[in-house]
Order: sequence, then structure tokens, then C-alpha cells
Amino acid sequence: MSKLKYMFGAGLVATSLIAAGTSSFAGEIRDDLKEIRQDRKEIRADRKEIRQRKDRRELRKDIRTGASPAEIAADKQEIKADRQEIKLDRKELKNDRIELKGDRRELRKDRRELRRDLKDNLGN
Repeated sequence: MSKLKYMFGAGLVATSLIAAGTSSFAGEIRDDLKEIRQDRKEIRADRKEIRQRKDRRELRKDIRTGASPAEIAADKQEIKADRQEIKLDRKELKNDRIELKGDRRELRKDRRELRRDLKDNLGN
């Protein structure tokens, strides 16, 4: 009878550990995926802006119409700022992907350890 109680208790503990551990890591991974989606959305918006060539069109128009050198310089600066923003967004996306990969790796490792612990506890 005591062996049955021990197995039942170990099963109960294991189930609670699995539920608690999985949900916390799942929330972390869900947050990372949300960040990646937001970063992708920002990059798409930036690419769309460049694809439309709004800033470049404005620069060409200013050059054709004989705009002041200050206005032309401002347009060039705006184009440069857009490119830097895209570069930063890509870097942020890369870092988020690396973080997500690490979280998934940690989750797999914890699940393996939990399975080993359960196997050891139930085997004894």
C-alpha cells in the first residue's frame, strides 16, 4: 500500500511540476514570438516606405524645382535616417530570434530533465 501511495504522490508532484514549468516557459516564448511579429511589422512598414520612394521622390522634385540646398540636405538626411531605422529594426529582429531560440532550447532541456526525474522517481 505504501508503494502505491508513493507512486500516486510522485505522479501528483510530477503533474504539478509539468503544468507549472510548461506554462511559465510557454508564456515567455509567446512574448518572444509577439516581439518578433512586431519587429517584422515595423520592418515591413519601413520597406513599404522605401518602396514607395516617398523621400527619394521628394528629393528629386526639390532638385528639379531648384529648392534650396538646405531643403535638399534635409531630404538626404531623412533618407539616411530611414535607412538607419531599417538597420536597427533588422538588428532588433535578429536579437529577438536569438533570444527565442535560447528560450526554446532551455524549455527542451527542462522537459528532458523533468522526464528523467519522473523516470527516476517512478522507477525507485
